[in-house]
Amino acid sequence: MTPPTTSAAPAQQGNPEFAVGSLVHARGREWVVLPDSKPELLVLRPLGGTDDDIAGVLPALETVKHARFAPPSATDLGDQSAAGLLRSALRIGFRSSAGPFRSLAGISVEPRPYQLVPLLMALRQETVRLLIADDVGIGKTVESGLIAAELLAQGDARGLVVLCSPALAEQWRAELRGKFGIDAELVLASTIGRLERSRMYGHSVFRPDRNYVVSTDFIKSPRHRDDFIKNCPDLVIVDEAHTCVADTGQGGARQQRQQRYALLRSLADDPGRHLLLVTATPHSGKEEPFRNLLGLLDKQLETLSLDRGPGRDLLTRHFVQRRRADIRDDFRDDANFPSDRLSAEVDYTLHDDYRQLLDEVIAYARETVRSADGALQQRIRWWSALALLRALGSSPAAVRKTLHTRAGVQDADSVTEADAIGSRTVTDPADDEASESADAAPGALLAPGDTDPDAAALDEEDRARLLGLAEAAKALAGPVKDRKLKQLIATVKELLDEGYNPIVFCRFISTAEYVKEHLDAALNRGGKGKKGDRKKAYAIEAVTGELSPDQRVTRIAELTEEGEDGEAPPERRVLVATDCLSEGVNLQESFDAVIHYDLAWNPTRHEQREGRVDRFGQRRDIVKAVTLYGADNAIDGIVLDVLLRKHARIRKATGISVPVPDSSENVMQAVLEGLILRGERPEYEQESLFTVESAAGRQTAELHEAWQSAAEREKASRSRYAQNAVKKDEVAKEVAEVRASLGTGEEVRRFTHHALKALRGVPGPLRGEPDGFTMNAEALPAPLRDAFGTLLGPRHPRPVAFHDAPTAPRGEVALTRTDPVVASVARFVLDAALDGRMPQWQRPARRCGVVRTAAVGKRTTLLLVRYRFQLTLPGRDGVNRQQLAEDARVLAFRGGAKAPEWLPEEEAVALLEARAATSTKREFAQERIEGVLGSLESLMPVLEERGEELAARLLDSHRRVRGAFRDVRGASGPARRGLRVDVQGRPDVLGVYHYLPVPVLDGTNGTDGTTTNGEAR
Repeated sequence: MTPPTTSAAPAQQGNPEFAVGSLVHARGREWVVLPDSKPELLVLRPLGGTDDDIAGVLPALETVKHARFAPPSATDLGDQSAAGLLRSALRIGFRSSAGPFRSLAGISVEPRPYQLVPLLMALRQETVRLLIADDVGIGKTVESGLIAAELLAQGDARGLVVLCSPALAEQWRAELRGKFGIDAELVLASTIGRLERSRMYGHSVFRPDRNYVVSTDFIKSPRHRDDFIKNCPDLVIVDEAHTCVADTGQGGARQQRQQRYALLRSLADDPGRHLLLVTATPHSGKEEPFRNLLGLLDKQLETLSLDRGPGRDLLTRHFVQRRRADIRDDFRDDANFPSDRLSAEVDYTLHDDYRQLLDEVIAYARETVRSADGALQQRIRWWSALALLRALGSSPAAVRKTLHTRAGVQDADSVTEADAIGSRTVTDPADDEASESADAAPGALLAPGDTDPDAAALDEEDRARLLGLAEAAKALAGPVKDRKLKQLIATVKELLDEGYNPIVFCRFISTAEYVKEHLDAALNRGGKGKKGDRKKAYAIEAVTGELSPDQRVTRIAELTEEGEDGEAPPERRVLVATDCLSEGVNLQESFDAVIHYDLAWNPTRHEQREGRVDRFGQRRDIVKAVTLYGADNAIDGIVLDVLLRKHARIRKATGISVPVPDSSENVMQAVLEGLILRGERPEYEQESLFTVESAAGRQTAELHEAWQSAAEREKASRSRYAQNAVKKDEVAKEVAEVRASLGTGEEVRRFTHHALKALRGVPGPLRGEPDGFTMNAEALPAPLRDAFGTLLGPRHPRPVAFHDAPTAPRGEVALTRTDPVVASVARFVLDAALDGRMPQWQRPARRCGVVRTAAVGKRTTLLLVRYRFQLTLPGRDGVNRQQLAEDARVLAFRGGAKAPEWLPEEEAVALLEARAATSTKREFAQERIEGVLGSLESLMPVLEERGEELAARLLDSHRRVRGAFRDVRGASGPARRGLRVDVQGRPDVLGVYHYLPVPVLDGTNGTDGTTTNGEAR
């Protein structure tokens, strides 16, 4: 690397204190002084290095000198692209950018403009209290992560805790680490023992300055709650916050929510604690839980009228809720999620043998329930019978498993308890934790016990009847008699032929395994598998609740990533899953269609399933959702008409997904009782299953009316509370500032492609992505090739795929500035440009160049200049914190250095696209560059003045982003004082590029020696 020039006096000989951002020479290289440096200990980062290279230096023991960056050498000449490559490499490598946000340069996700809205809202609060209620799939995790990263980067938060369900804990930790560089400790029932053993005696597991992901239900227990509240970090994110407010439900679910709410209420009572509540369903149609949720942000919101005046204004500052349509209208191409979800219903008819078994099971259920002795025994038998019917509608495998599994409801001691157990194990309750354990067969076998003494006396005829049902179910296995399975195979083949990779959602573990086995046999007929001679045409795996969360992630990785032998991941794949995957695992990168093999008895579950692929980061513009149902299966008809189709109609009419009212379970019970106990059959030729005159019909109509009313209220509330605290124009201004300092996605894409091609990479097209590409990296310089292997894995797919998207599958590259592979390319290009000793072919960017081009009519000089700034950010604790910011700018002037005509910034940037019209002799080019280099000192006052202008702009952007601070009560508060931006040291001139107009040809000897405007060459 070309060494900067150094001053003579070492720091320990009376030199003034080294300021943040200053350049120093120590240990034989150059460093930048970072925040947290003290006179006795300097925290340094190598010039052009990363945070991994940060070191501490003691000036009392080591020689530390001020340094100045050396100017370019006139012999270091590059071609027409040298300036653009060097500028891009420099900007991509920044981790302390000069934009208005301190964290964006160091995170591994490129936020879309609409995702900056919650961040802007947060920065305008003294203590952040926000309810982020954007639709499913918009990116609430990214939005809350952005706020957390920024508060931590600014020093306004010391530590972070995420409260979530245990099933989502590992996913949250991975998101924080992978996208935001935040390492967090898992605190779960399975990890608390280790954490307690590793702590010092008498100390808490928690520290206010650490980061944690914590199971809400684990930490709410009396044993851990008080210690957690006492030592909780000052920034709390609550995932699925709607499950933490009490509703009017019965039994254990309501008690669970009350305990969660008590925990959050204690945390929210600390007025200095930042609190982010995250949920896609803040309002279930009930006002009380919604008000309790808002009251965690500000107690006034529990009682103030939200329709007008102070209440509405206060809510606007704390509440953001947007539909996808809202974001598309405001941000258009920056939405970055599918433009549409195509939904379809596909029916099938039961085989005669299957229909006969269904009739027999219904008859058995009717006789069993009717013959019960007492209310408790009747409810136990009812739920056992319903479990058997649900299993039969799922698969023959589920029937056999259910008939051989003891009914869990038999443990109930009361009718209320029986209904609670039955509802949890047979139906699909709305409680978000339920899906974690709901895929096991509920059981229908009534074993001997006190609650059902008749079970001990089942006669041989009854036993034979049950055994006959199990054997009949076994005989139905396979696509010949199981027409539902046959239709699934056909549907999956159709989706695969269209280029989709589907997820098949099943209700039970046994069904998922059954489906996986038969899909594999049907799709891979003749295939040998991994250990055979032929590779399977389709990769198929099943993920169920039998696997731990970590095992689920591993199983999915086996399906979507390269094998241990370096085998590339299959392009065509099918994932069969239960609802254990309806939340918590990112599947949008590898799958783009959903098939509902089993109808969920709760429309929210369908929405969660489809939300696994229809979300932020999905690369396919249109995703698909297919619902299978039995055209002559009465129970499927009930579920469709009472629940699913009504939900779909409401969603289509209002544009929002509204949870089904609580009365839905009672209505379903009534309708099913009519079918099972009284033999009431649906009228399929009618629009409704039941006539309004029937009891079931009246209850269904009342449910739909209540549901429609809730939908209208929700639609009205969204319109009433539409986010207007932050305007689109404000976001556009900040996005422009961010892109000015960090660059755009298009710049990253062009830089990466051009740099790798110049370094002997071989580019190729990426199927299905016109802006993506592949790159054969075998001929790259060894250090860069090694970096690829380290970052992507030694057996990563070859050639390497580069996706023009915010995310990429493991082993591939996302064309974003923070992708580790892109960053490594930028680092290599920058280091090579600054090190003249490297082989010339490994230096695509150079610090000088002379270009003859039609883009200029007069000689023009472009300077690539790096500025460093010292930011002083006042904290809410009254402490001013110093931070470093870096910026790279291009400045250009026409004519000579003695009387320069400075160009506007946009014209200077446009020169980077200038293309050479003719070649230039090297001796002539060196002479020109030497002339410019000799004038650099005379240009320095202008460069320094431009630095002061940039500092003023940066100060203005920080003030604009933060706005007027308000405290948590909503009253006006004083603005923080002490915000400063100071230019640190002289600007570094990294590159000098000279552009000359094209000479005019005289038709005699090639040229007359002048340009089109008469200027001498």
